[in-house]
Amino acid sequence: MKRVAVIPAYNEERTIGTVLSELRPFVDAMIVIDDGSRDATAAIAEREGAIVYRHFLNRGLGAALGTGMEVALRQGADVLITFDADGQHRANDIPAIVAPLLRGTADVVIGVRTKNKHAMPVGRRIANTMANVITFFLFGIWTSDSQSGFRAFTSQAARALDLARYHFENMEVSSAILSQVARHKLRFFEVAIEPVYTSYSLSKGQGFREGIRTFVRLIIYRVLH
Repeated sequence: MKRVAVIPAYNEERTIGTVLSELRPFVDAMIVIDDGSRDATAAIAEREGAIVYRHFLNRGLGAALGTGMEVALRQGADVLITFDADGQHRANDIPAIVAPLLRGTADVVIGVRTKNKHAMPVGRRIANTMANVITFFLFGIWTSDSQSGFRAFTSQAARALDLARYHFENMEVSSAILSQVARHKLRFFEVAIEPVYTSYSLSKGQGFREGIRTFVRLIIYRVLH
């Protein structure tokens, strides 16, 4: 079973090297989508042995994931793992994340950061709960961590999701993935993970204004599809 990690990255020169060195023992290939970075992200990723694809302009998380998953499928991935570039995830959680796929009991697995209520800062926990409720309200699927970037997919599930086709450009991709899971009746499973929060990783993610824009884009997507 070929395991391929897909890592979207935008100006992540501070963390990408460490992230990739920790990932390497757990996967067969690493694909970094450099989403229009203006720093040394791509050079460091190449030095660490990743396959690097570059967006000339910053297109957003959704576009980077769509490109990365398409590339991973072309590379013959049997299992695709999405992984954040900011150092928030622990690579040694990967065996637990992929285990339900290997057992044949799930098509999609979500790494859930909220099983330990003290692991996530209060503000993030509140925002995440709101996102979970919105995702359920719009798409009828519940998960404990709809915004987690740590996921695993079988190749069949990744082809069914077809992120590139739907042009999910930005942060709405996390909820949109779940909408496709529901639409295609894919089996999904949650696995508790232990996130690593630093001042750097906490500076990433959505602010209030971006959260509102994401909500509007999800409503538009729901109406159109």
